[in-house]
Amino acid sequence: MAALAIAAGLLIGVSLGALGGGGSILTVPALVYLLGLSPHRATTASLLVVGVAAVTGAVAHARGGRVRLKTGAMFGAAGVAGSYAGSLVSATVPANLLLAGFGLLMLGVATLMLLRRPGRAQPVTGPAASTGARRIVLVAVAATGVGLVTGFFGVGGGFVVVPALVLVLGFDMATAAGTSLVVIAVNSAAALAARAGHGGLALDWKLIGVFGAAVLAGALAGGCLAGRAGPQRLSVAFSVLVVLVAGYTLARSVPGLL
Repeated sequence: MAALAIAAGLLIGVSLGALGGGGSILTVPALVYLLGLSPHRATTASLLVVGVAAVTGAVAHARGGRVRLKTGAMFGAAGVAGSYAGSLVSATVPANLLLAGFGLLMLGVATLMLLRRPGRAQPVTGPAASTGARRIVLVAVAATGVGLVTGFFGVGGGFVVVPALVLVLGFDMATAAGTSLVVIAVNSAAALAARAGHGGLALDWKLIGVFGAAVLAGALAGGCLAGRAGPQRLSVAFSVLVVLVAGYTLARSVPGLL
């Protein structure tokens, strides 16, 4: 069990640190199918692990000058209400329905990552960026959506944050990836606070500790890898893995809904 926790944690940490989003999408399936947690406990544990890993990864990116802390903190703060609401709703959803929804979310994330073209994305210009007010609304909507997804599924939401920072605020991909980790940390903390207030932190802390330590180590390695490897190649490889895990998750959960 410990070996599985370490292997899965390293993979998730590397992808989270290198891509600034998407890595956390594998955390819940790993906790459920490899480590035996219930879906609801897995989403709670995921928030804890992903939040700590996001902080660690953000530090690594900051050392390379790839984090805008103020923007990340403001984006994260805008999604706090969504994180809190998503956490409360998640606790009322049946386990198989939660996992089926998670499988569909994974397919959507993989699609977004495959369509994304680092280095070719441009900030919004023309009518879409004609007023500061419109830009603020776009960021607020994206931040709230990220908060809801984080609270409900226990994932970071970087797959939404990174494109928003690139297309709306004009960040380059590397800076968007680093800054997204700040957003993930803020949203994860808010969602955890909501679950703690309703007694949702009854976890196997020893197992989560081993898994979390592996994720942290992977996040540090991923942060270093981000500056060396081609982000598009990493994204494609990871997207294929996400599709495979999504298929497995849906195959296990959908029959329970019929």
